[in-house]
Amino acid sequence: MCGRYTITVTLEELMLHYDIYYKYPGRYSPKYNVAPGQQVMAIVHDGEKNKLGELRWGLVPEWAKDEKLGYQMLNARAETLADKPAFRKPFERKRCLIPADSFYDWKGTGKHKQPMRIMLRSKGIFSMAGLYDTWTSADGTRISTCTVVTTEANELMADIHERMPVILPREMEAVWLDRSITNTDALRPLLQPYPADQMFAYPVSSRVGNVRNDDELCIEPLSLLL
Repeated sequence: MCGRYTITVTLEELMLHYDIYYKYPGRYSPKYNVAPGQQVMAIVHDGEKNKLGELRWGLVPEWAKDEKLGYQMLNARAETLADKPAFRKPFERKRCLIPADSFYDWKGTGKHKQPMRIMLRSKGIFSMAGLYDTWTSADGTRISTCTVVTTEANELMADIHERMPVILPREMEAVWLDRSITNTDALRPLLQPYPADQMFAYPVSSRVGNVRNDDELCIEPLSLLL
């Protein structure tokens, strides 16, 4: 499961990480509580270079009759990408990177779930594997959307949740974006849990459960807020 994440770096840091050198035409600001249904930053490859743009989180397949289907497509299980009609073609031809510097998940059961922030030990940017598609409404409006690919939890995440986003090793980002690779069997080795010893997690305030909260307090360790 991946339902919330952060991308708090500057635009310059983001562009440097992904070797993007043209002037980004859109608006960008650090986000401390990215939520489903929002426009999110994503990286695609146009055959010549990486491009930074926005996609709406919640994949709407090109064949969908209603864009509301996107709310059921926030995540895509790595194990069944090639089997699900919504993900089969994007897995072959429409792969993207979704940059983040942490993601949230909730530990426990019932009413007492504790939100946790999960990061790399380097505290740097990482790339979640994503798929995207473009849907056209009856009036001709085109909406580009995405989903985050998930896999089974590593040892760190297993104590929090049974699933986690697929985090691609830096050297494999270009492989995931390579449009010439349409044999998905060659991509399956990338869809593994990220090494647990390269990650850490800490508890944060329950305020991250409200999408209207999007500020630095969302990432403060809970011990500092009490």
